[in-house]
Amino acid sequence: MNTKLSLSQTKILTSTIGFNDTRSGLDRRSSISPTLCSKPVYSGKLKAAKETARIETSNTKNASIEDSFFSKIALNYLSKNLQDAAGISSSSKSTDYDRLVDTATRVLRNFDTKQQHEFVLSSLDRALPTVISSLIKMAFPPSKVSRELFALFTTISFAWLVGPSEVRETEVNGRKEKSVVYIEKCRFLEQSNCVGMCTHICKIPSQIFIKNSLGMPIYMEPDFNDLSCKMMFGREPPEIEDDPAMKQPCFEFCKSNKSYGVKH
Repeated sequence: MNTKLSLSQTKILTSTIGFNDTRSGLDRRSSISPTLCSKPVYSGKLKAAKETARIETSNTKNASIEDSFFSKIALNYLSKNLQDAAGISSSSKSTDYDRLVDTATRVLRNFDTKQQHEFVLSSLDRALPTVISSLIKMAFPPSKVSRELFALFTTISFAWLVGPSEVRETEVNGRKEKSVVYIEKCRFLEQSNCVGMCTHICKIPSQIFIKNSLGMPIYMEPDFNDLSCKMMFGREPPEIEDDPAMKQPCFEFCKSNKSYGVKH
């Protein structure tokens, strides 16, 4: 979809592209939503995405999120676990969420994808002790009830990390069940503004952790056009090399590319 910008919009556009990040970083929010650039991130065969630019109002849902006291504790705890796993520190002195994304960005900048997955998995293991994850795995083996409980728990407990979400109905083996979580606009993807950050710091490690540690297969399907995401509990994900998300081009305004010099 081609978007024609007026002169005033063009001025807004050129004055707000002062991003600070690494292949996914963050520092300050922009009023411009991510758009796909013409160079593929992972697949040289992928055709260039059409360049689009949308000027958004500054009061979007995720931009207006104010973290509660407990949300800040969770954010700082997750950020600290990731820093400890990777042996790095964050230089961000801004908000708690910014610190988390800055930490993840540094992991993306300094380590290869295999190490990125390992560090995130290690930080999740630290956040959820093995004794607890083992109990969950035994108490909730894959079933219609457990899938629906996982979906419900996700929408209630993780708004501080991914933004508002809702449970949606799907069909599994010919039966309807409410085991899909629809994230309207992923807070992490919106703030990191990077496809690589979404896939390697969130999607792939989360799928591995939830299946291996909690015993629940899950396929996460991000939509890089509107920044939404579907979490489908009970569904096996494709092989990494076959996953459509891994063939997406990077965002045109990827902050990590501009601030940390990460080559996509």
